[in-house]
Amino acid sequence: MRLAGKLAAEILNFIEPYVKPGVNTLLLNDLVHDYTHKKGAISAPLNYKGFPKSICTSINDVVCHGIPKKEDILKDGDIINIDVTPILDGYHGDTSKTFKVGKVSPEIEQLLIDTEKAMWIGIEQVKPGSRINDISDAIDDFLTAKRYGIVRDLMGHGIGRKFHEDPQVPHFRQTKKLAKIEPGMTFTIEPMVNLGTFEVTFSKQDKWTVRTKDGKWSAQYEHTILATTTGYEILTKL
Repeated sequence: MRLAGKLAAEILNFIEPYVKPGVNTLLLNDLVHDYTHKKGAISAPLNYKGFPKSICTSINDVVCHGIPKKEDILKDGDIINIDVTPILDGYHGDTSKTFKVGKVSPEIEQLLIDTEKAMWIGIEQVKPGSRINDISDAIDDFLTAKRYGIVRDLMGHGIGRKFHEDPQVPHFRQTKKLAKIEPGMTFTIEPMVNLGTFEVTFSKQDKWTVRTKDGKWSAQYEHTILATTTGYEILTKL
């Protein structure tokens, strides 16, 4: 898991210089696909339940699962979440980051700052004796006070030999206790944060693309976390 996570971090680091105005998302996909293979790994999203590409590229009001396309050309002021999951020696490393394309507005800049901070607040709850709902509640306390919409239809998840495993990791306040965090557990923390409503729509055309219901923009950051006997280790950080 450490090796897969490190590779995932390397992939995001590799693709960052290519995120600029005039670049299409299919090129980003192809670059990551080739880089992943050169590192002796494969891209988990490709053909996963029919997903047609190697990464997810989610622009502006696309919350997640955006499909790379030649027609999707980045322009100045956009934001794009790039989500990568290499499989290395049978293990998955899952991470994502929302990149700025050129210069973004102050409101969007703050959205990115707050979304990333929310992820770190969630990660800090991973310690002996804590539960998954401690992550959820801490993230909600931070974001709801700022009047953001926290996506509820999609969550973090356990990960290892399989792409998605238990436990589910919500990022909004829970009404009951969830799973106890035990040393050795590996899961993602990946809040999806909207400028408006938490509600989203799922594309009826491609069956994958998730957008905000009100068309306002959304951001996301994600790390794969290992729970340890003393706290946590971030597996997808260089």
